[in-house]
Amino acid sequence: MAFAEFRPLDEKSLVEYIKYTPALASKLGDKFDDLKIREVGDGNLNFVFIVAGSGGSFVIKQALPYVRCIGESWPMTKERAYFEAVALKEQGHWCPGHVPEVYHFDRTMSLIGMRYLEPPHIILRKGLIAGIEYPLLAEHMSEFMARTLFCTSLLYHSTTEHKRAVAEFCGNVELCRLTEQVVFSDPYKVSKYNRWTSPYLDADAEAVREDNDLKLEIAELKSMFCERAQALIHGDLHTGSVMVTRDSTQVIDPEFAFYGPMGFDVGAFLGNLFLSFFSQDGHANQGNDRKAYKEWILQTTEETWNLFQQKFVNLWNEHKNGSGEAYLPAIYNNDVLLELVQRKFMKDLFHDSLGFGAAKMIRCDWMMWRIVGIAHVEDFESITDAGKRADCERRALNFARMLLKERQKFEGISEVVSLVRKLN
Repeated sequence: MAFAEFRPLDEKSLVEYIKYTPALASKLGDKFDDLKIREVGDGNLNFVFIVAGSGGSFVIKQALPYVRCIGESWPMTKERAYFEAVALKEQGHWCPGHVPEVYHFDRTMSLIGMRYLEPPHIILRKGLIAGIEYPLLAEHMSEFMARTLFCTSLLYHSTTEHKRAVAEFCGNVELCRLTEQVVFSDPYKVSKYNRWTSPYLDADAEAVREDNDLKLEIAELKSMFCERAQALIHGDLHTGSVMVTRDSTQVIDPEFAFYGPMGFDVGAFLGNLFLSFFSQDGHANQGNDRKAYKEWILQTTEETWNLFQQKFVNLWNEHKNGSGEAYLPAIYNNDVLLELVQRKFMKDLFHDSLGFGAAKMIRCDWMMWRIVGIAHVEDFESITDAGKRADCERRALNFARMLLKERQKFEGISEVVSLVRKLN
């Protein structure tokens, strides 16, 4: 058998692999004469091939057993492809309109074949930098988060089903440890992986390392991240993991997926919208001051949480007498009690989301786990004037530090958005 052992593919060997794999060959109508293959990976971790011909198209993503841009000296589990494939299928089951369909998975080859998100789909982060408005973004992302988080939690499943699923994803330990390092540890100590806009933010970096209150809060969030198996989370739900058009929103790249706190996903997405907001002044020019666009971002952020909360509670009400064992209907058997439970649950989830969102902002905004470009935030990186970039980053950082420490004081997302307007 030609592909019985793992080996990295190139354009030539991929053609042979496709011919060997009926699930992929059939997507091309078994037509190979006019096949075009283009490798479009960002050069960091994985190979990503766009395969297109007259009979059809798809994307092939292959995980390597090391960090691609460095080589074999930095090992990286290729089993991440397995967890990504399982997560794509699970999330696609619950929210098929916003997750690309998986056509094929090969665990030996660490390879996923999935729907090609054809142009004009672009990465959301690039669209935000370009100042493009997406009128359905809040509607779509709230739908994705509400359905995937609710339907993989104990609000929907029995404890037996839930524990079985948790055990399945416990194997994604290496990528979880990576998150623990870059989000909850490195920004708060001296680390060779930290990088910021120096010398402009040197004092700000030191202030984070010396902020005892901030460290107390980040310890609590790290504990929650490591210990709370609340739902299947994407694990890296930033604006670089979403592809969009004005009419379509598709969530990709869940290779960090595991059973963790719901607020980590919700917070990551909201936090990235706030980062985009603070970066906009660095992209403004005489022809466009970006003020109207900044307001659109804030409105979208507020709408995303409000719609998420509404949809999540609606799902809860719809399935309150189902198999979910978090709140047994025999105990929570009247509307008044159920409403009290829901109100507390959503309040806690809101505060969790604010905390995790702030933590992701601190990590992504200015202290970046980066070696030869392994991670970067293009929102700020694309601002060429270092002084202007530092000003944008500092405003985002100050907001994130405050939000992380004072998240419990906020009653609703409108209060947070109002504060952002004042700080800017």
